[in-house]
Amino acid sequence: MRLRQCVFVTKELESSREELCDILGIEVAFRDPGVAKWGLVNVVCPTGHDFLEIVTPFQEGTSAGRYIDRRKGDGGYMVILQVADAAAERKRVTDLGIRAVAQKDLPEYQYTHFHPSDTAGVLLSLDTTFAPKGVDPALWWPPAEKDWLKHARSDVTNGLAGVEIQHPDPAAAAASWSKILGRPLHGNRIALDGGEIRFVAAADGRGQGVSAYDVKATDKAKVLAAAEKRGKKRGPAQVEVCGCRINLV
Repeated sequence: MRLRQCVFVTKELESSREELCDILGIEVAFRDPGVAKWGLVNVVCPTGHDFLEIVTPFQEGTSAGRYIDRRKGDGGYMVILQVADAAAERKRVTDLGIRAVAQKDLPEYQYTHFHPSDTAGVLLSLDTTFAPKGVDPALWWPPAEKDWLKHARSDVTNGLAGVEIQHPDPAAAAASWSKILGRPLHGNRIALDGGEIRFVAAADGRGQGVSAYDVKATDKAKVLAAAEKRGKKRGPAQVEVCGCRINLV
């Protein structure tokens, strides 16, 4: 079970894209027309072999728009974990009473999105990919389309390392996610393959949801300098992007 993609939700796509790419040293690999069915436009940007995505509503009444209203602005929105068998995980998780709100079963790709009200205010997706013959399974990621690798950069940032979720009762949220993911708790942390999800008290007045993403930095000084120019430096190893704190690890 691996953290593979983290998603921001913002009111304005292009200025957010510019901020994300400038500060983290990445570029757009794909704009997915398929998200229009949810009233969204997006960009998907590789950092190493992981992905950061921005989604922006273009019409009224979207769940993403309601999330922006509830969280009082742009911020972290969705966590996508790559698992060995998304169909089996779907059954196991829904058997716990966690509601599935979207799912897909294709020969090359399966996923399930779970209701944020059941997952501490975070839109969680469990995904499995099946690479076509002759394609490296490690490089097959349909949400970024087939040509994403030529846009992948690792000179400034190089992958995802964690997600921080804030909640009025972090211990309860952590225990719930431990059951959902079928992974043990270590304090208020759940270890993933090469990363973690941790739970902290909500302290910024924005309620429950994603409070930070951890991104691997190969050139921390460059990230901090770009963030400082934009007024987005938040500490010696932290910046803010698209309304969400980014910890540089």
